[in-house]
Amino acid sequence: MNPSDLNELARRLLDGDIDSEVFLRQVAVGHTASLVSATVDMDRARRCGYPEVIFGENKSAESIGEIAATILAAGHDVLATRIAEDKAARLAESFPVAQYNAVGRTWRVVAGADAANDRSDAAATGGRVTIVTAGTSDLPVAEEARVTAEWMGAEVRTLCDVGVAGPHRLPAHLDRLAGADAVVVIAGMEGALPSVVGGYVACPVIAVPTSVGYGAAFGGLAALLGMLNSCASNVSVVNIDAGFKGAYIAGLIARNAAVARRRAT
Repeated sequence: MNPSDLNELARRLLDGDIDSEVFLRQVAVGHTASLVSATVDMDRARRCGYPEVIFGENKSAESIGEIAATILAAGHDVLATRIAEDKAARLAESFPVAQYNAVGRTWRVVAGADAANDRSDAAATGGRVTIVTAGTSDLPVAEEARVTAEWMGAEVRTLCDVGVAGPHRLPAHLDRLAGADAVVVIAGMEGALPSVVGGYVACPVIAVPTSVGYGAAFGGLAALLGMLNSCASNVSVVNIDAGFKGAYIAGLIARNAAVARRRAT
């Protein structure tokens, strides 16, 4: 552990933010925390700008809670994805101020928040991200993306149900795309919408194919291939139903753009 990190850890111990057990465990292990159910990367926020995100699918509520408590003890906000409602209900017993999004299956805990001081609505400082969906059937993926971008500190706008089947809908709302540092476009079926959006904006478009569609959509494969073959040169593509991944990339772009704007002023 480098001197700066060790000094910060010692300060948090003296301030009572962490107990001696957490302090000794982090000093002994260095950049990881070895738990009963996982080994948590405690250095990721320094290296990558954001702490480790918990992928909740197939993890027990106990494991998620243990990892979350460790991340919170280090002073970081927690984001977990793919959390089923029954797990969220069990986690609420230990984390009563956690925010659960049942549509997007995301679970967030703000470090230092309590029932009287919930910092979840703190001012966004991580740039501007716009999330666009082709249809309302894409909302679960879009909600995962929205929560992720907000967790990263971005100002998020959403534009829903503007797919190519109603081509008049998108042009009617182009003002909501203006000024975005990155746009996340979420679509199933044939996956055409990212190309259309790409033709209207001067920023990166992160395309997220969804598994929405009839048989020949092959669970999102048709949309994925269509997006990979986009003729719009500002479109990049992530995996099927990967709302978290699309928003994370957009969030990094937006954060760097925001930093550049601040430096220029």
